[in-house]
Amino acid sequence: MSSFVIEGGHRMRGEITPQGAKNEALEVICATLLTSEKMEIRNVPDILDVANLIRLLADMGVKVEHVAKGAYTFQADAIDLNYLETDDFLRRAGSLRGSVMMTGPLLARFGRAVLPNVGGDKIGRRRLDTHILGFRKLGAEMIYHTARRTGELRAEKLRGTYMLLDEASLTGTANILMAAVMAEGVTTIYNAACEPYIQQLSAMLIRMGAKISGVGSNLLTVEGVGSLRGTTHTVLPDMIEVGSFIGMAAMTGSDLRIKNVNYDQLGIIPDAFRRLGIQMTQEGDDIHVPTHEAYEIETFMDGSIMTIADAPWPGLTPDLLSVILVVATQARGSVLIHQKMFESRLFFVDKLIDMGAQIILCDPHRATVIGLGHRFRLRGGKMTSPDIRAGIALLIAAMSADGTSRMDNIEQIDRGYQHIDQRLNALGACITRVD
Repeated sequence: MSSFVIEGGHRMRGEITPQGAKNEALEVICATLLTSEKMEIRNVPDILDVANLIRLLADMGVKVEHVAKGAYTFQADAIDLNYLETDDFLRRAGSLRGSVMMTGPLLARFGRAVLPNVGGDKIGRRRLDTHILGFRKLGAEMIYHTARRTGELRAEKLRGTYMLLDEASLTGTANILMAAVMAEGVTTIYNAACEPYIQQLSAMLIRMGAKISGVGSNLLTVEGVGSLRGTTHTVLPDMIEVGSFIGMAAMTGSDLRIKNVNYDQLGIIPDAFRRLGIQMTQEGDDIHVPTHEAYEIETFMDGSIMTIADAPWPGLTPDLLSVILVVATQARGSVLIHQKMFESRLFFVDKLIDMGAQIILCDPHRATVIGLGHRFRLRGGKMTSPDIRAGIALLIAAMSADGTSRMDNIEQIDRGYQHIDQRLNALGACITRVD
């Protein structure tokens, strides 16, 4: 187990480029199972979750080649389906939530898949009902093996149908979409997630020969095809990293230019940080965050306390609420953070309270932050990263605090942020990785 030792109070200056989007990378890498032809994926982030998925595919029989920095080729022309029954597959796939998105492609192409009891971040209940109900509507049958806690899905032939998803699940939409592209007939998916990740996956599938309409909306229509071909795909910059760097720059009083952010795909993320009083400018496809000596949270037009809440796209992604909450602790003014989509994501605030933050945890979904500016700076402390997003938020808090902090369980951060200590140290931060 590794830890970070963070010396707070260092300002950063310079340029930083976001990695490829983790969520998109996991989707499109799983989609390589849909064809026997060679696929090339570029701008793949060098993070633990993605590396684990690539190794899992290789052990299934996918030919994987690392052809350049951030670029891989995949050819799934000799898949060993028996590997899905092994304890090794169940253990490794079960520890990686992204592996659930192999189910749709395997079911579509081979008529068989195994759904392990997947893990991931401890951020609350993340059920798979949407995935399973979608597969069933397409004609798949599932047998649950209680002893092994796995689901076995089988279908002689998937058939298109109409379905109304019970929630606009990102991974559920991706999984069902990948199954539907090779189903017989037409599939209509209503209440589909429409994040840029789904739009990117759809665009790649269309280049592979899929017939999908309604991309970018919550109503997808898929006309099934018999086979798909290979293609090349480039992953978008990670919008969660972009938002993290905006908040990090403001809270540490740094001057940062965030390069090549694909600004048009960021949705309301920049505006959410502007509500905290953070100033930034768009310069081409870059975002420049100047040094902030102070920033003040806006109120609503009637003067009431600002509320910032997550919502399915095009609402604010829940992955950034932890960062927004931390950044608000050093603002002037108050804000209610409402985490609607997960019930355990705000439980890290006790660490911030220990550091001197003024926060009232109202219930598992809501926290009120009373920002006192820099009159009462956070103080360094000992903490543990509970999940990827809370981990990066606590890292930002430690970077802005007086004194030195130690953060354990940083493997959680490594799952989502590429060499974050090295990248930030190059800009002037002081983060030491220790075993």
